[in-house]
Amino acid sequence: MSNNADLFKKIIAHCKEYGFVFPSSEIYDGLSATYDYGQNGSGLKNNIKDFWWKAMVQLHENIVGIDAAIFMHPTTWKASGHLDAFNDPLIDNKDSKKRYRADVLVEEYLEKIRAKVDKEVGKAAKRFGDSFDEQVFRSTNQRVLDNEQKITAISERLRKDLENNDLDDLKAMIEEIGIADPVSGSKNWTEVRQFNLMFDTELGSVAEDASKIYLRPETAQGIFVNYLNVQKTGRMKIPFGIAQTGKAFRNEIVARQFIFRMREFEQMEMQYFVKPGEELKWYEYWKEARMKWHKALGFPAEKFRFHDHLKLAHYANAACDIEFDFPMGFKELEGIHSRTDFDLGKHEEYSGKKLQYFDPEDNTSYVPYVVETSIGLDRMFLAVISQSYTEEKLDDGNERVVLKIPPFLAPVKIAIFPLLKKDGLPEKSREIMDLLKMDHHCLYEEKDTIGKRYRRMDAIGTPYCITVDHQTLEDQTVTIRERDSMEQERVKIDQLAAIVHEKVSINKVLQKL
Repeated sequence: MSNNADLFKKIIAHCKEYGFVFPSSEIYDGLSATYDYGQNGSGLKNNIKDFWWKAMVQLHENIVGIDAAIFMHPTTWKASGHLDAFNDPLIDNKDSKKRYRADVLVEEYLEKIRAKVDKEVGKAAKRFGDSFDEQVFRSTNQRVLDNEQKITAISERLRKDLENNDLDDLKAMIEEIGIADPVSGSKNWTEVRQFNLMFDTELGSVAEDASKIYLRPETAQGIFVNYLNVQKTGRMKIPFGIAQTGKAFRNEIVARQFIFRMREFEQMEMQYFVKPGEELKWYEYWKEARMKWHKALGFPAEKFRFHDHLKLAHYANAACDIEFDFPMGFKELEGIHSRTDFDLGKHEEYSGKKLQYFDPEDNTSYVPYVVETSIGLDRMFLAVISQSYTEEKLDDGNERVVLKIPPFLAPVKIAIFPLLKKDGLPEKSREIMDLLKMDHHCLYEEKDTIGKRYRRMDAIGTPYCITVDHQTLEDQTVTIRERDSMEQERVKIDQLAAIVHEKVSINKVLQKL
């Protein structure tokens, strides 16, 4: 088993053991690709959502938030193209009976070739040391050139197949380049078929009178159908944005990799309405702004990268992903898309209502263009947990597992421990708890040794632990212990609120944006 696969299994087990993520309906043996967030998981999830919302809505005067219904009029999905075009190209392996997205199989094959190129470059850099010129090496080394050529040819063929819906050639390419089933190693594939991802249900109390409606596969359409309501009631001037967080549903046949791809998931989306002709300027602006948001978490810059789309969706004239280096490799975390006037134009056509903006600056009316930023909250959660999970060997020979979650995102900010369960120490600890709990999520714990209590808090990512001892009763000071360094300092109780606020505040992070 590779180290990364091993790490991923440890992260999944840790999430269950420490109340972050549970398999849904587990007492009934679970339900495939659905998960529940436990007490610590829901805390972390809410804090990530809060960070996104504040960065998007609170810091921008021209971005407002809404909360649209999950059920929408069925014509919405005809207009948006989801009824006709919301498909995945799927392929089955006849021997393993596993089903895969055909385009993902090809992209994972390309990723392996890129890794070979990077390995070649890394070996050469080591060999030549300071005199190494990467650009010259990449443009002259035959093995690198051959692999780059291969990447370009396969990428171009994949793009054409997806654009032309040429499923026969997609299968032929999978066979030609020798892609094997990751589970069984078999190359015995079925034809590639398209599969619509929307869940449908019936609205109405009597089956005969019911009309078919859909669980929304994205939150964006709730923003588009409310564009005019928000613009008029908020007296919004272009450019302006509408943000929303909420559940979306996709009948993913190939749902796997823990919470990375689920059938019920949560999105954080913002649609930015702009003047036609200015969309690519704003597309570049939001690419940079969103990358800055991710990097504000303090994770290494090399964990993030942009990936331009090979195949543009039917509504887009530019699109890219921000990818994160998960334990299973670089995968999409957030999409930034220039959606043109496709959505509002289509809703105008299907609804018969004018969805235009009157621009007082040049006295014209037009359907605005849209730049979208769309991030999966569950994927962001997985990115934070994956990056934070750390196994450490300590100086005394012991080991600890610690979640180095950025303090402002941690589900529990402060743990308060009385050294002993007597001598008035629990009462004093409760006083301190009351002092801090209005502003921060705090935990009180008196069971086990201090060392064991520290380990439990390390495992859920609690950034600071306060210990109340006999000295506290004499001089009104406590010990505050920092999670990552494990260093302790003595501070006065009357300074605690200010010290804790400074250490766990989201404001310092928002100021970087």
